[in-house]
Amino acid sequence: MATKDPREPFTRISVQEAKEKLDRGEAVMVDVREPNEYVEVHAKGVRLIPVNTVIGEAKQIRDLAGDKEVLFICKSGQRSALAAEFATAAGITDLPLYNVEGGTTAWVAAGYPTGD
Repeated sequence: MATKDPREPFTRISVQEAKEKLDRGEAVMVDVREPNEYVEVHAKGVRLIPVNTVIGEAKQIRDLAGDKEVLFICKSGQRSALAAEFATAAGITDLPLYNVEGGTTAWVAAGYPTGD
C-alpha cells in the first residue's frame, strides 16, 4: 500500500501498485541502476537513467513523463529513493514521484514482464 512520509518528496509503493499504474497509463518508470545491472534484467518498458545522472537528466525525465507520474526503481529501493530526492532537487516538484519498494528484485519475484 502506498505510503507517504512528509519528510520525503516521494511516495513509497509496491511493485503491484507500480504495475497497476503502468498498466493504466498513469506513469512512466525510470530504472536508476547502473547499465551493467540493467542489461542483466529490467522491468519491461523502463527507461535507464542511472542515479548519479538524475540531476543532469531532469529535462529528459520531465520529457519522458509529460504529465504522468514518475516511478523510480532500482535493485531493492534504496537508490530509487535517492533518485527521487535528486529529481526534486533538480526542480521536478510538479509531478508525483514514487519509489518502487523492493525494486527490480521484487518485480522479477512477482513474475512481472522483463526486457524491452
